Amino acid sequence: MAITAADVKNLRETTGAGMMDAKKALTETDGDMDAAIDWLRTKGLAKAAKKADRTAAEGLVAVKVEGGTGVAVEINSETDFVAKNSEFQSLVGDIANIAVKSASVEELKEADMGGKPVNERLTGAIAKIGENLTLRRMVKLEGQSVAAYVHNAATDGMGKIGVLVAFTGDDTATARQIAMHIAAVNPAALTEDELDASVIDKEKAIQMDIARESGKPEQVIEKMIEGRMKKWLAEITLVNQAFVVNPDLTVGAAAKEAGIEITGFVRMEVGEGISVEKEDFAAEVAKAAGKG
Repeated sequence: MAITAADVKNLRETTGAGMMDAKKALTETDGDMDAAIDWLRTKGLAKAAKKADRTAAEGLVAVKVEGGTGVAVEINSETDFVAKNSEFQSLVGDIANIAVKSASVEELKEADMGGKPVNERLTGAIAKIGENLTLRRMVKLEGQSVAAYVHNAATDGMGKIGVLVAFTGDDTATARQIAMHIAAVNPAALTEDELDASVIDKEKAIQMDIARESGKPEQVIEKMIEGRMKKWLAEITLVNQAFVVNPDLTVGAAAKEAGIEITGFVRMEVGEGISVEKEDFAAEVAKAAGKG
């Protein structure tokens, strides 16, 4: 019988298999949907669907630099054990290589990877590795030069935290030290100008409320707030932070001393912002026993 696009789509949604795998399964089984599902299961290609709803908050961040372009990519797994798997690491590295030439994570997911889209390669890896895997995000950074640093590296170019630093000048060693600083301190922005005005206003309002609790006059409070906001901004903006390598200098001063200027940065940490539901094992057992 004729295999329609709707049949392929239905099988993909049911099993989580890739488009070409779903089409082949239907062809091999003469369009029989149930038989196609069984065919995919025997090939280990239908496992992915059962794992797609699991939270993937572990994994790796990979960084890749080519000339004045750097990219950071996060690919998540369910457990840290998989992040140590050489096959998973190879997959992450291959995807990072493709990401350098991609404009967005959406484009990356559809990019060719050995004859199949990256997304389908991931689906195949889910079936093989046995955990949910997610290509969560990518961020590109461009500049005259880009330096990279990976913290808690699992292998070359990938680990738990990836940092990219765009800069002008020739001192790559100092730029990399600044990348290490960013990994450790996690600044909110490069300069005050890059901070969202609403973030500054919110902090100022909080500090005003705290100061008013002291009962001091408004004119005194204004002076207090001025000093507190200056300190706060220095703590969260990269160029104003005390440089971890030499705390006597700010990062901006250290860069200037080295003859470079930091023009941008990216810091990406595995799992940041992902809410992981903690299971109550006792409650789960009670529920299974019909007591919950």
